[in-house]
Amino acid sequence: MKLKIAIPSKGRISDPAIAILEKAGLGLKDVGNRKLFSNTHNKDISVMFARAADIPEFVADGIVDMGITGLDLIYENESNVEILEDLKFGQTSLVLAAPEDSDINSLDDVKSGVIVATEFPHLTDSYLKRNGIDAKIVELTGSTEIAPFIGVADIIADLTSTGTTLKMNHLKIIDNILDSSIKLIANKEAFEKEDGNKFLIETIATSIKGVIEAERKKLLMMNVSKKDLANVQNLMPAMTGPTVSEVLSGKNDTVAIQAVVDEEEVFELVNKLKNAGAKDILVVPIERII
Repeated sequence: MKLKIAIPSKGRISDPAIAILEKAGLGLKDVGNRKLFSNTHNKDISVMFARAADIPEFVADGIVDMGITGLDLIYENESNVEILEDLKFGQTSLVLAAPEDSDINSLDDVKSGVIVATEFPHLTDSYLKRNGIDAKIVELTGSTEIAPFIGVADIIADLTSTGTTLKMNHLKIIDNILDSSIKLIANKEAFEKEDGNKFLIETIATSIKGVIEAERKKLLMMNVSKKDLANVQNLMPAMTGPTVSEVLSGKNDTVAIQAVVDEEEVFELVNKLKNAGAKDILVVPIERII
């Protein structure tokens, strides 16, 4: 049976979701047309485009085997899915916010009877109830920021990455409900069933994890005279120590070194390595680390 992965058809996580699948070796054949389904370069795997908010339930109900969507949407839908990987993008927070001139400055100032406008009624109501606050929840599907200024609500619960949009709309953050990012999820039954798509699910998860591990990593390769080897090795902040191998040359006094290092270390490290005796230094991007 062909395995299906649901990804957002549009929005801020659609393009990064496609990109991470492509880096994992699952390039989409029909991405330009953005049909409902797209085949991948693996004949056993296809992609379905859907609303990000619908993906948790599609995965939970077995309509698709896997999906890429936000933790906020998983929790809002109370979807019973297997969270396989944090994809390390789409970081955002669901926060409570009040007008700047409001007397509400923290959760302690929020009292029962407060009216809250939000696109996340379940998460918001559950959070407030856990804190002893019985609120009236007004569900909106957009333009949540204006709700307090048109008399719809006293405060709002909304997603923010930097807080800039809230400030532009004269709102202040008074509390944090949930920190969210984009997750790779799977249907629990498909993930646990040995005679189904379990192997493919695990293979996809491993490939995507390898892509994430490789982000902001570089492979350094260089030649070093044996007399300078110790000095160069001491500079290498490798994952498991640098790999040293003999170089076939006439004098046989040179070795090759390679190591995986963090991208932010490369700028200063290359010059230090050169001064320590390294030569023919190559900085190579890494596609995956398995």
